Amino acid sequence: MQDNKAFLSMINSVLLTDGFYFATDYDLTHTLQRLANTSPEFQEMSLLERADQRFVWNGHLLREFMPQPEVRTELTFIIMKSCCINGKIFDWNIISRRSCFRAGVRYYVRGIDSEGHAANFVETEQIVQYSGGKASFVQTRGSIPFYWSQRPNLKYKPKPQISKTIDHLDGFQRHFDSQIIIYGKQVILNLIDQKGSEKQLEQAFDKMVSSLGNRMVKYIAFDFHKECSRMRWHRLQILVDMVTEMQDEYGYFLVDVDGNVLVQQEGMFRSNCMDCLDRTNVIQSLLARRSLQSQLERLGVLHMGQRIEDQADFEKIYKNAWADNANACAKQYAGTGALKTDFTRTGKRTQWGLVMDGWNSMIRYYKNNFSDGFRQDSIDLFLGNYSIDEADMTTPLHETKDWKFLTLPIIMVVAFSMCIICLLMAGDTWTETLAYVLFWGTASFVTAGVILFNGREFVDAPKLVQKEKMD
Repeated sequence: MQDNKAFLSMINSVLLTDGFYFATDYDLTHTLQRLANTSPEFQEMSLLERADQRFVWNGHLLREFMPQPEVRTELTFIIMKSCCINGKIFDWNIISRRSCFRAGVRYYVRGIDSEGHAANFVETEQIVQYSGGKASFVQTRGSIPFYWSQRPNLKYKPKPQISKTIDHLDGFQRHFDSQIIIYGKQVILNLIDQKGSEKQLEQAFDKMVSSLGNRMVKYIAFDFHKECSRMRWHRLQILVDMVTEMQDEYGYFLVDVDGNVLVQQEGMFRSNCMDCLDRTNVIQSLLARRSLQSQLERLGVLHMGQRIEDQADFEKIYKNAWADNANACAKQYAGTGALKTDFTRTGKRTQWGLVMDGWNSMIRYYKNNFSDGFRQDSIDLFLGNYSIDEADMTTPLHETKDWKFLTLPIIMVVAFSMCIICLLMAGDTWTETLAYVLFWGTASFVTAGVILFNGREFVDAPKLVQKEKMD
């Protein structure tokens, strides 16, 4: 009964996650362009049968209901707005489809699996509809697509580890082969640091793209933090200018009121940072705005020479929607809202935004170290990565902790408390007080050092599915 309660709480924690949606009369799992290129037989299939299984999060729960056409599929975040420019009312939407393949939480699921599925892979489609015409622009984000890990160990930023025992190129090629089949040409926008602990990942990524030797895949490295340091956020325009020609070449999808396809999107921007959340969302919002500018002109909403940035009411809606999109994706992967959303909402970095980023970073640190094991187990159970054997009375939930798990924290707390007490209740002489403070202070410091050295034994690790170790 105790285990059943634990398993039920895991299922409920996923079901209560913000940002999952379904539709009974529209296939949310496919982009407008994919739907336009399907056969009549495909259109007659039930929504669940024809759904893109990457984005059906409740597929495992619905496995026994598959023959019933009214079953609904679930996927990630949707924003729908009715907007007005020049007195013309149009619908503007953002749909972010988060893949349930290699799903998980921030530090426990990184890189790719043997099938080439990337962690935190999200397909984001921006749709605009006006007077019967429809246009869309699709981008993707996903973890750096080779075998690497960054397991939590009580440090604020664990050092990433690249596997030295696995052939990276096979999974890497599988990932981009599937991306090219689904989306066409690929432009990788790698936004991680080109120094420090992230440098090895950037160099490995660049080397693997060169080894791949595929002309359909282009690689652009942009050190986001270096370029935008000291609040120089206007320098993001450097990256936008670098990809302008490619964005114009790849275009977007456009269909007229009669359903005739006028333009197809022939390529895709695949953006990533370490988490594929904060830096990534900022860049995606800038590229999406540039595409939307052209779409609204083509649909007749914007007059020639008008700029979206000058439409104050819509610009506010646009920025807030992309910030909300960032928060929804970040809560599911990292446990908190996104960072840098003050720039997305206002177009500039603010002091209050820095304070909120600090607060969210503290919450992320706590969750990543002390509650993400449960969240990872919940996702694995929900998606069917772990199956409960009713005949087996034992479960991985009853994993016994090493003696250090309780002993060392108790010693540290007692030693630190005694140090404070000795400071507040001074002895007969200052030398006696100093001796006591030094003894208990040293004891608490040494114990804290031992805990940090054995940090992985003190974090909340997943119990149901053994996560791969890359060390």
